[in-house]
Amino acid sequence: MLRTALYAGSFDPVTNGHLDVVRQAVRLADRLVLAIGIHPGKVPLFSAEERAAMLEETCGPLAAAVGTTIECITFGGLVVTAAREEGAVALIRGLRDGTDLDYEMQLAGMNGAMAPEIATVFLPASPLVRPITATLVRQIAAMGGDVSTFVPPAVAARLKVRFAARAP
Repeated sequence: MLRTALYAGSFDPVTNGHLDVVRQAVRLADRLVLAIGIHPGKVPLFSAEERAAMLEETCGPLAAAVGTTIECITFGGLVVTAAREEGAVALIRGLRDGTDLDYEMQLAGMNGAMAPEIATVFLPASPLVRPITATLVRQIAAMGGDVSTFVPPAVAARLKVRFAARAP
């Protein structure tokens, strides 16, 4: 039986923290669905298509190395609805610290109440990527800072181009 897991996030942009979670998740599932959340009230830095391209470029090799397939989708509703539609048996969630754990436990409890057939799997972040957040990466890049230690090279290049286009 094919084991499908779903890892949801904004991925705006893809960070080394996301790659750390994916690197662990592809060893647990035969198929990993990377679900890009679309929220009408938020204006992302990168379009859903750009984020999907970044995910495929950076995560594809990680999945291929262990024989797992990855797919990118977008969703705008509940993550458990997206997981059911994809046939996922597990939701993948990354944890950086105790604050994440408290919040993620609440989410897992609510998701478990709505979809008891879907397990939540917590994957701890490796020490080097624990401080990385997409929000901080965007802020540093917007101010002209070097984000190369926080994101894959292809993503750093895209950020540089994106913010160069916005310069006055």
